[in-house]
Amino acid sequence: MKTVYCAVIAVLVSLVSVNTSKANNNKDKETVAIAEKQVSVTYTGYNDNSVVFRVAFENPTAQKFSLIIKNEAGDVLYQGSYSDTSFSKAVHLLKEDSEMNPTFIIRVGSQRIERTFKVNSTSSSTEEVVVVKQ
Repeated sequence: MKTVYCAVIAVLVSLVSVNTSKANNNKDKETVAIAEKQVSVTYTGYNDNSVVFRVAFENPTAQKFSLIIKNEAGDVLYQGSYSDTSFSKAVHLLKEDSEMNPTFIIRVGSQRIERTFKVNSTSSSTEEVVVVKQ
């Protein structure tokens, strides 16, 4: 299962960035505390057998931060480092099971803000049958 997750996620995790990036030239800059309200993770829909989330982080001091996405087993599905001031990414996670529990983590230094979701899906098909006596 872990191998399948890693292989599929490596192919299907696509991150689309529409943001402004600001270079951080001061490497000795102190880490500024981040607040819960700076991080937003929202479910945006279902697309081509994947679940889509929007991850946003308001980072006015352009601190280096990491976005980490883990599955319910704790396996890292994605990890990337950024320093954008207004970070926003669409994340597509392949839906292999009827239930999944992704955790999104924004980490700045030793600070972490986590958002965990429980995704349940059901599929049903309806078939209409018309019978006419002849």
